[in-house]
Amino acid sequence: MTTNKGVFITFEGIDGSGKSTQTRLLADHLKSLGHEVILTREPGGSTGAEEIRALVLEGDPDRWSAETELLLFTAARRDHMERTILPAIKAGKIVICDRFADSTRMYQGLSRGDLRAKVDQLHDLMIGQEPDLTILIDMDPAVGLARAKGRQTAEERFEDFGQDLQDKMRAGFLELAKHYHDRFRLIDGGRSVDEVAQDISKAVMDHLS
Repeated sequence: MTTNKGVFITFEGIDGSGKSTQTRLLADHLKSLGHEVILTREPGGSTGAEEIRALVLEGDPDRWSAETELLLFTAARRDHMERTILPAIKAGKIVICDRFADSTRMYQGLSRGDLRAKVDQLHDLMIGQEPDLTILIDMDPAVGLARAKGRQTAEERFEDFGQDLQDKMRAGFLELAKHYHDRFRLIDGGRSVDEVAQDISKAVMDHLS
């Protein structure tokens, strides 16, 4: 079983909200139903974009300005679109992506540099693609940050900005969900993994039907 048309689903939320776990669970569920699924992430998802990922997620918090980050993320996203996302959608597959342009609208557009107008201009010029469906996993920023720091990986540059950034991110994502209400589905992430997964599955299946 495949969809007649490819579907592009993105997951958003603050750091530590459980996006990566839930994208994997959703991908497994859809595959079990016979769908062809591509599971990917941002920054990353293609060879060139993964190389840029290391530049923006590792190192000192002040390594890059918000403006430089915006250019790096856009370059990574363009390569990701060309090499992974668009070919899969054209082939009728379901693409599930852990973060996309909405994260850039928040991190560089709102919380890091007040660059929202530039983010949107650059997105329109170089990307020109919005998701069909966006799952926003909402949760307490303090809990999310504790989870994220508990992973103890090299990719903690944004977590190192502290809870103030996470508070701004949560508020910003909720506003974004209101602005793009047609494609956003808000999920309470402060529950068990299974409960969150069930709500996400229902939202996705409703969309596919």
